[in-house]
Amino acid sequence: MSDSPVPSGSARPARALDIISVAFVALLLISNIAATKAFMVGSSTHYLIFDGGAILFPLTYIIGDVLSEVYGFARARRVIVMGFVASFLASLTFFVVQYLPPAPDYENQEAFAAVLGVVWRAVVASLAGYLAGQLLNSYVLVWIRRRWGTKHLWARLIGSTIVGEAADTILFCTILFYGQMTFGNFVNYTVTGYFYKVLLGHPHRAWRDPYPGVHSRGHEGEREGTDSGDGA
Repeated sequence: MSDSPVPSGSARPARALDIISVAFVALLLISNIAATKAFMVGSSTHYLIFDGGAILFPLTYIIGDVLSEVYGFARARRVIVMGFVASFLASLTFFVVQYLPPAPDYENQEAFAAVLGVVWRAVVASLAGYLAGQLLNSYVLVWIRRRWGTKHLWARLIGSTIVGEAADTILFCTILFYGQMTFGNFVNYTVTGYFYKVLLGHPHRAWRDPYPGVHSRGHEGEREGTDSGDGA
């Protein structure tokens, strides 16, 4: 898929691209660090478990959509890759630093290792979940379109979101926290994370790909071509 050109004669989109790109990378970095802590919402007997990344990570969906819609898929892809490269570099740095001999007066070695030494797991989990989720998402979009035609956009959006987010959530939660909490809490965390992502993921995709009745056939055809290209 080629880039959508930035409107000529306008400096604002070009300036905004820098800000949006930095925001995406920053949110991804912060979310991967925050994800190392699991927290609960509810009482001591009835609760839902989230990780700290759930607070800011959904904003990366919105920024990713803005990048794709305004600046084109190629630019969006470069920013996403930059985000994961920065996250990998951060996790590698934390991993190395935790094994360096602490200074005589440094008393937080165990705390540093417990919090930042496991960021690499969040980065690996995030990357694995993202890749698997996006691949399955694209596959389901194309499969439903080929099976049912172009009249069921709602089915493609819902179906691809359900399947893609399932793969993303299971991989992410398993790599990050499996074996680190009781099985019951792990199931709670995974199921909660899945529905959290689906509830956030479908509305943001519906905003990006509205119901076909809102658009003309020609515009929807452009969307279909985009879906097909993504799945290739």
